[in-house]
Amino acid sequence: MGDRNTIIETRSLTRKFGDFTANDRISLAIKEGEIRAIIGENGAGKSTLMNMLYGILQPTSGQLLYRGREVSLKSPKDAIALGIGMVHQHFKLSPSLTVYENIVLGAETVRTHAVLGRKIPGLLIDSRKEKEEIQELIDRFDFNLNITDKVADISVGAKQRVEILKMLYRDVDLLILDEPTAVLIPQEVDDLIERLIALKKSGKTIIIITHKLNEVKMCADNISVIRAGQLIGTVPNDSSTTNESLAEMMVGRQVLLRVNKSGKSAGEKVRFAVRNLTAVDSENKKILNNISFEIHENEVVGVAGVEGNGQTELMLALSGLMDVKEGSVTMEGEEICGLWPDELRKKGIGFIPEDRYQQGLCLEEKISNNIIAGYHELPPYCKKGIMNYRVIRENSKKLVKEYDVRLSADADPTVGCLSGGNAQKVIIAREFCRDPRVLLVSQPTRGVDIGAIEFIHNQILAMRDRGAAVMVISSDLSEVVGLSDRIIVMYHGEITGCFRADEVNFSELGLYMSGVKHMSAEEMLPEKYAREKEAAANERE
Repeated sequence: MGDRNTIIETRSLTRKFGDFTANDRISLAIKEGEIRAIIGENGAGKSTLMNMLYGILQPTSGQLLYRGREVSLKSPKDAIALGIGMVHQHFKLSPSLTVYENIVLGAETVRTHAVLGRKIPGLLIDSRKEKEEIQELIDRFDFNLNITDKVADISVGAKQRVEILKMLYRDVDLLILDEPTAVLIPQEVDDLIERLIALKKSGKTIIIITHKLNEVKMCADNISVIRAGQLIGTVPNDSSTTNESLAEMMVGRQVLLRVNKSGKSAGEKVRFAVRNLTAVDSENKKILNNISFEIHENEVVGVAGVEGNGQTELMLALSGLMDVKEGSVTMEGEEICGLWPDELRKKGIGFIPEDRYQQGLCLEEKISNNIIAGYHELPPYCKKGIMNYRVIRENSKKLVKEYDVRLSADADPTVGCLSGGNAQKVIIAREFCRDPRVLLVSQPTRGVDIGAIEFIHNQILAMRDRGAAVMVISSDLSEVVGLSDRIIVMYHGEITGCFRADEVNFSELGLYMSGVKHMSAEEMLPEKYAREKEAAANERE
């Protein structure tokens, strides 16, 4: 039972979806003025729990208490009326409206009229009063926003602050944030954490749902861990609580959080080169602008950037799924731009797509069929148009074991029955078993559990050490830095910087990810071309 300082408490809170138990008798108490982190693997039940606290879902059984009184929340409106607000991972803002219009949306202030000595609400919105109230709110919490800017024109970090202000305007005392740093650059992450600490000092209570342990350690007072729908425990954020111990609580075993590279240096041979690649959308607007980079054998080149800055289009263009307007893509000197994905695979290129379900797998098909997709016309799976199902099943059984794809009782279930991490391992197995010379990877661990992340990282580095040239696109900056030998940064469809991974920090990368800094074309030339250019200049002299 929580004490008189407890703002919200759950007692044996349970939520079932049919026969599946998403939350199993969860009991926790959060004190007023506390920052509580709720961590756990994907699918552990974190979001389900928070959605019950915010009235989006109703519990199957158990009790929810707010300030010591049992409550039943039928909708977010009920939660906000109590003083509970939630900021979702995917912002719910109207880009065409201004900052202040988004904040007051649904809670507008209308002008009043004096009739017979009484104030009667009118029909018109009192925008002057709204602006005054929002400006006072921004000043009070030092949120550094221009109230008349359109949301479409502000940064991602600023949009995050608008979402928080929407809840503060409704005078909530408990603020729930779902993966609040998922799309922020490092400087915006630091800024958000400072603001959350300031909100705590002003008396607000904050719950953060996240999987980023470093950020948890920066701001949380206490950390609750959920695994497989159950509360494993709550620990204080002190020196005895490490990232490693938290990861072990989340997974149930020891996990290596650091990426261990072999120390092997990139080779001299350029396996994959992109030169002046440009692509346009249906309105003839450039979405990729003069992209140039190269990848050597035994090298991982990471692509960093806030989502929506051309990384998706780059992957589509390089994998033959999107036409390019101009430019060149070569593999070991051979032009491959414009080839279809099956032709690229035959050249020795492997692909791990951004969306495993839309672009990488067929959910209704069995693992054995998915694990040869794209190679199904080749021997030994197919000869003269006849499928060899015995070989296909044996291949699947071998790769499932080798790549640790964890199955239920069914030895060959459909992919739709697998968890996200195991579905991703099916793609990894399919692409890696062909031992490609070039590997193009996008969001390799999105929606994947910590234990599977460790496995996937090790497989990518093993492929690199066998001589492959690897490109990794990821929205997780720690992943990019950890896996890469070199890093290129994209902003608005262009490359703004190129760095050695061991010579750059997160803050510097953040400046290029936000477009604040932009290297010149000469600064981004590979050393080989820079030397050639210098030699040619000396000869002219």
